[in-house]
Amino acid sequence: MRPSFIRYGINDRPAWGALLLYGLQWLAVTGVSVIIMGKIVASLHFSESVAQLFYMQKLLFLTAMTLIIQIFFGHRLPLVVGPAVILLVGIISSGNHDFNAIYSSMAIGGMFLTALCASGLFRYVAKLFTSRVVATILILIALTITPTILKLMLTAPSPDQVGRNLLFALVLLLAMIAGDRLLRGVWRSTMLVWALVVGGLAGLVFLPSAGTIVHADLPLFSSMLTHWNIHFVWDLGLVLSFLICFLALAINDLGSIESLGKLLRPSNMERRLTRGMVVTGLSNIIAGFWGVIGLVNFSLTAGIISSNGNASRICFVPAALCLALISFMPPAIAMIWDIPAVVIGTILLYIMGLQLAAGLMVAFGSQEFTFHDAMIISVPVMISVLVSFLPTEVIATFPKTLIPVAGNGFVVGTLSVLLLEHGLLRRKEE
Repeated sequence: MRPSFIRYGINDRPAWGALLLYGLQWLAVTGVSVIIMGKIVASLHFSESVAQLFYMQKLLFLTAMTLIIQIFFGHRLPLVVGPAVILLVGIISSGNHDFNAIYSSMAIGGMFLTALCASGLFRYVAKLFTSRVVATILILIALTITPTILKLMLTAPSPDQVGRNLLFALVLLLAMIAGDRLLRGVWRSTMLVWALVVGGLAGLVFLPSAGTIVHADLPLFSSMLTHWNIHFVWDLGLVLSFLICFLALAINDLGSIESLGKLLRPSNMERRLTRGMVVTGLSNIIAGFWGVIGLVNFSLTAGIISSNGNASRICFVPAALCLALISFMPPAIAMIWDIPAVVIGTILLYIMGLQLAAGLMVAFGSQEFTFHDAMIISVPVMISVLVSFLPTEVIATFPKTLIPVAGNGFVVGTLSVLLLEHGLLRRKEE
């Protein structure tokens, strides 16, 4: 039996007008995550505008196809799918490693996740991720992405404009915080969309030289089929680093599906969970071999459904079809590529602020939170911060195989919290 506040159930199909309206909402929510993450990762890999646009094309198409497969064959729930922030951490921490090695390792991580979930072994691994470990991981993701956020905010053609960038970022951040408190309903659920649009336009007006103007001489419907494959390269250090990232991704995926399951109370929840996580694993295998960042289910969906009462998975079909259509239209992608880096950085800062808040809520949600519990979180966080800000020349002195692990603040922090939680500071009653 579905909750009373749900207007449209999981399998309901609203009237055409409502279907298109809700589809536009899901398109906006999904599109924002793809734009932000796609632009960041593409700029890390490529300096040429055309190569960056091709990266975005592939990411849009993969997101659209994964969304369709999930709502009809995977978990069959109305869940937003988008690029995983934790994999952004893995990519950033990979530094100057070969592009093919990075995405080969991501494909192996997807295989690892698929095998764990399909075999049923994941439920044993999940026992390692207690509330203290999960809280620490949420905090680590937010902190280890900080150098990238700072770099985006400071991106300016001259030192004189850096101060203007920071002032602009502060105003935009305060506006988003105010919007989260004052807006209601669909306006609040799509606030990041308006932040991207309004912030992008304001940035082009007040920071006219901050945009990365793209003039891509590409046909309207371009084929990306010749740009989809990578050459498989084995790198043990990168593989180990991404395996740790994929464990965190799996916990994120698990939490997203379960949170919506608790809200909507659908039947066969255990089967939905397994199939949904297997599809996530398979999509990450494809992402690795196509050379784009992998995907995960987003937990923010539950809040949007609670605000508008629409839990129909059918409403995701128009959104997915639009994403797929846009993926074959490079000029349309080029139009949104002019959004200044400082706007992207500020929105990412806001999202990571939410992530950090979620970590603190998980940490302090238990009334039995003790000093040792605080140590289990605080020590790995401090170690992670130190590693994240190590100079590049220092990391270069590490053994080459260990650089992707020992030089990755998130991986070091995760290993540290697992060691403390299940070893040095383990509770006696456990």
